[in-house]
Amino acid sequence: MKTAAALVIGNELLSGKVADANVLALARELRRLGVKLRRVVMVLDDLDTIADEVRALSAAHDWVFTSGGVGPTHDDVTIEAVARAFGVSIEVSADVERMLRSHYGGRVTDGHLLMARVPSGARLVATPSMPWPTVVMRNVWVLPGVPEIFRMKLPLLCDEIGCERPFVSLAVITSLDEADLKPMLDAVVAAYPDVEIGSYPRWGDLAWRTKLTFDGLVPERVRAARDAFVDRLPLGTPLQTE
Repeated sequence: MKTAAALVIGNELLSGKVADANVLALARELRRLGVKLRRVVMVLDDLDTIADEVRALSAAHDWVFTSGGVGPTHDDVTIEAVARAFGVSIEVSADVERMLRSHYGGRVTDGHLLMARVPSGARLVATPSMPWPTVVMRNVWVLPGVPEIFRMKLPLLCDEIGCERPFVSLAVITSLDEADLKPMLDAVVAAYPDVEIGSYPRWGDLAWRTKLTFDGLVPERVRAARDAFVDRLPLGTPLQTE
């Protein structure tokens, strides 16, 4: 199973000025691609902190996705931090500079052209449907923080990572409390270690008290785990399956 980490960057997030929306979008896309998001780290716009986190996350995961800090202002330090993490210099991409000049025309400024900087050795990933390139440095994808643009970049991952083996997710909703379900749930967890099983209480709903989810890469195993749990429920227990 491939693994990933997200590094979310921005003072505005940690101060509560802005609510992050990108982790949710990324997590859902990675599930569709069969990649397990194992860790999310949120940091300030601090060059050394970002570099340290990029270096550590890159070494521990198959893929790392950063969000934020790629604009032209003083607090946009992600490109420099990624370069520092891998001990390389920063260079100007002639292709990106050309695109910036074409897009802004006579309005182009030195500030706009700062967005043409990339870590030396980085790849620029683009497609006909998303011609504006994404910087990929080794296994680190440098993505924008603006949610609308972030989501537009996500389809690029399918071509790079592959999307032939998505996670399968099934669910059971029961009328029993979590504490009542624990012995049955523990038995299924032990019998199906390759299936990720979650239990989530539903507060305020007197009819349906607990939702159980079953996730994995092998549909037959996920279905078998779900069915094994259902078989252990007391006879006549009201339930719904999804």
